[in-house]
Amino acid sequence: MLRNNWLGLFIIFILLGISSKMKAQFGFSHEIGVIAGPVAFQSDYGVRHDFETNVGNTGNGIGIIHYLNFSYKAECNCYTPETYFNDHFKLRSELSYNKTNFEHLGEWVKRTSLEAMQLREMKGESAVTNIGMQLEYFPLSIRDFTARIGSLGPFVSLGAQFSNYNAKAYSTMGPLGTPLTTYPKYLTPTDDRQYGFSTENGTVWSIVSSVGTRYKLSPLSDLMVDLRFQYYFSDWVDGLKPNPDLYKENKANDWLVWFNFGYIYYLQ
Repeated sequence: MLRNNWLGLFIIFILLGISSKMKAQFGFSHEIGVIAGPVAFQSDYGVRHDFETNVGNTGNGIGIIHYLNFSYKAECNCYTPETYFNDHFKLRSELSYNKTNFEHLGEWVKRTSLEAMQLREMKGESAVTNIGMQLEYFPLSIRDFTARIGSLGPFVSLGAQFSNYNAKAYSTMGPLGTPLTTYPKYLTPTDDRQYGFSTENGTVWSIVSSVGTRYKLSPLSDLMVDLRFQYYFSDWVDGLKPNPDLYKENKANDWLVWFNFGYIYYLQ
């Protein structure tokens, strides 16, 4: 875990160094903003592809974002030399936080057996702090969008984030880890852990992809809507991982969908 932390910081410093070099060589302007919205966390709680589970296990997220705008140079209050890259790409940095509470929902908890009761009373939560970058592509001209109040600027993006998560799993029936309180599949050892559940802090990398649009609110501000898909390279972010060799329905890593609204201000 310590090695992962140092690796994450090292890569962030490299990216900051690249950004500084790009500024000195090419010039750009800055934008800052805030985002917030609901997060649908696809976890090992509940039933896969179940509407009740997807709606019930929804949290909230908030973040601070920063953009490098390559089409405009703030130091001279002028446009940069027109190239396809300058007019169609922005580099987005982000620090965000999301938290989701989990419970088992769906058909298996509606029965009257002990196993159904164990599932109903099993709860969890996960709080995740993310830092990373995305390269956003605007199919339409960034310059044209900037020049017209009320215009739309659709975009797609792809990037990576480094996350620290704090996961908890518990039961209102008593401590987990006993046949009385714990559903059998979570008593099976997984990876290097004694059980298929865990209460822990950890770090993880993820791939992030978004689709959205901006709305030009004023010469120096935009509104934004953004639908994000984030795939974690771990199945422990939610605090659950039943043995994937025995329970194929839980073999996928954790991922989420975040629909957020944002406000962006242009610095000059």
